[in-house]
Amino acid sequence: MEIGILGGGLSGLSLGYLLSQKRVKFEIVEKEKECGGLMKTLCEDGFTFDYGGSHIIFSKDKEVLNFMLHLLGDNKIKIRRNAKILYKGHYVKYPFENGLADLPKQDNFECLYYFVQNLIRKEKGELKKPSNLKEWFYYNFGKGVSEKYLIPYNEKIWKYPLKKIGLGWVERIPNPPLEDIIKSSLGIETEGYIHQLYFYYPRVGGIQALIRSLEEKIASKHIITNFEVKKIKKEDGKWIISNGKKERIYDKIFSTIPIHDLTKAMNAQKEIREAVKNLKYNSLITVMIGLNVPKINDLTWLYIPDKNILTHRVSFPSNFSPCVAPKGKSSILAEITCNEGDQLWRMKDEDLIETIKNNLHELKIINKKDICFSKVKRVRYAYIIYDLQYYDNIKIVKKFIRERGIELIGRFAEFEYLNMDMCIKNVLNKVAEIKL
Repeated sequence: MEIGILGGGLSGLSLGYLLSQKRVKFEIVEKEKECGGLMKTLCEDGFTFDYGGSHIIFSKDKEVLNFMLHLLGDNKIKIRRNAKILYKGHYVKYPFENGLADLPKQDNFECLYYFVQNLIRKEKGELKKPSNLKEWFYYNFGKGVSEKYLIPYNEKIWKYPLKKIGLGWVERIPNPPLEDIIKSSLGIETEGYIHQLYFYYPRVGGIQALIRSLEEKIASKHIITNFEVKKIKKEDGKWIISNGKKERIYDKIFSTIPIHDLTKAMNAQKEIREAVKNLKYNSLITVMIGLNVPKINDLTWLYIPDKNILTHRVSFPSNFSPCVAPKGKSSILAEITCNEGDQLWRMKDEDLIETIKNNLHELKIINKKDICFSKVKRVRYAYIIYDLQYYDNIKIVKKFIRERGIELIGRFAEFEYLNMDMCIKNVLNKVAEIKL
């Protein structure tokens, strides 16, 4: 049996690597000239940027974490998170509810007061269960934390009304205990999101070092690049995959490519095309900046809820590893979510760079006179939006694909908000299920 793997991102390469260990015949077809998907890295003028967004390596699952660390070998650094939220000129500890003492006193009081009031109302049964993301923030965090940070930040990143976003992904947001909120308000040290308090990052090569390691473990003859999947059909029990010029034939296929692209290649009927069209996602623009200063700050990343600032998050790659910027220089990666084809997506590179330069200068994060490098990248598929119709639409599409015998693995193949570790976990689970 020969298996065809559509897509050479993290999921596709991990699947290929694990199949190679089991001596299963397989082949990976990748649309681009190089593998990586969302985990691609730009190396230019001595700078290294992960332009699919700021990536870090962590997991609650020890098997998955060890898998990633094994791939990196000695090429890794362990880092303690130092993330902040920029609120009214104040650097507030991340997550916001663990940094209340960093707020102006009135804001601190309101966050604590409304959080406690919310708990009391919940105990009395006075609060109805939330049915959308906006209601969920109010229900779990109260008016203070919700209106000062969670709502404006999430409106900025999702570019979609929070009242129209469902609750399919909120398990990713831990509910802070009352004890932590009180301690945070008083200035007693607490930590949130402790599963990513310490994380790993490649010393050299950026996040694509993980991809490179997987490629090295898979014989090059098993990876075909510059092969865009344009047509998929099944004849005489065999899958025929075409890029419009050449065909590849497999006994079984696994798809890690975006579900939108897969169903298009399958020439799905109108009902399926409509359901796919209604599966919503964000695109991502990253602005990469190099500076003629040895160190900007000691932050790992900074969240910016202010709607007047274009970027929602900036990371500081040169604080992750000393090898991602030339000696005596430092770097910043600014992330901007958008909807494919909107005004932001169509904005000229030079205008994006100029806006980010001015924003970061205005916020006193950088002095724009120090900038020595700048570049823009765009990523079409970045984040899944769990709108209120998500489950109805994804159920229709996955049923169609499953009935035809195609397996889905990966963030945009499964169309679920999966981090790197969950992508790998799903691959491990899938390989364990394969009957050889």
